Amino acid sequence: MSNTLVPKDYVSKLNLYETQTAIGYIKNVFQHNLATKLNLKRVSAPLFVLSKTGINDGLNGENPVSFLVPSLNKHAEIVHSLAKWKRMALFNYDFYVGNGLYTDMNAVRKEETLDNLHSIYVDQWDWEKVITKDDRNIKFLKLVVKNIVKAIHKTSLLVHHKYPSITYVAPNKVFFIDSQKLEDMYPNLCEKEREYEITKLHQVVFIMRIGHVLKSGKPHDLRAPDYDDWNLNGDLLYYHQTLDLAVEISSMGIRVDQESLLNQLTIKNKLDDLSYQYHQMIIENKLPLTIGGGIGQSRLCLILLEKAHIGEVQSSIWDEETYLLCKDKILLI
Repeated sequence: MSNTLVPKDYVSKLNLYETQTAIGYIKNVFQHNLATKLNLKRVSAPLFVLSKTGINDGLNGENPVSFLVPSLNKHAEIVHSLAKWKRMALFNYDFYVGNGLYTDMNAVRKEETLDNLHSIYVDQWDWEKVITKDDRNIKFLKLVVKNIVKAIHKTSLLVHHKYPSITYVAPNKVFFIDSQKLEDMYPNLCEKEREYEITKLHQVVFIMRIGHVLKSGKPHDLRAPDYDDWNLNGDLLYYHQTLDLAVEISSMGIRVDQESLLNQLTIKNKLDDLSYQYHQMIIENKLPLTIGGGIGQSRLCLILLEKAHIGEVQSSIWDEETYLLCKDKILLI
């Protein structure tokens, strides 16, 4: 059974050709705006890494697509994200405080549930920036989030000017809320329902401190213990009127230091991970302190172009029922 929803009276404001050109335009404009706001330099990034190195993101236990490399007699796996690789890259490339990198991250998440917002193909801008010890605070985190929101706002204005049929202009302000305070506001709702209510109310929301167990006995959402500091992270969500949904655009945060890494690995009962080089470099204070995250390319295009399905802005595969549901109204690429 398809999980796709077809909004009543939905009509794409751009045809397939216009959509393709608009996607290219958004990607070019936004990455320039992002790099300018955060002082980032573009770098190349891997599609796959060697297995058992601890560099890949374990997500929530999903198994990566893996394969044997005969010439090495070793297994490699397609990245789930570049959260750890980026921090290593900043060290290897000798980036200094205040500078950072961004890259195109392409991934395959074979166990993803397919619906209007989710695909087994993931494309995002991964970025990471070197910071100081004094920057490891909520105030600095909020400043970076505001700059990302400004970059999205500026991009949306240019999209609206270039394609007048697109009426959506992304807000220039963001509402911040702690995940526990959000649960306190809506104690009878599940996590996604809480996200929907607060995002529809404020349009752009950053939910902070994700990973810790809340009063309800479970976290707002699951987070790996070895990259974000759960006290200094969050999710950026936009209200998408076309689907009447809260759409997560970015997961980001200030990265773990020695103390927070040990604490979070202990909570997750994963202290064995300390045997990995990446983890040892954090314990030994060799890796730079950083902030970083990922920003969904297809999701940003979906929102700024007022689309109803992620398949309208990326080429992927879907079940037969989804193709049948979409053939009349939704123009899957």
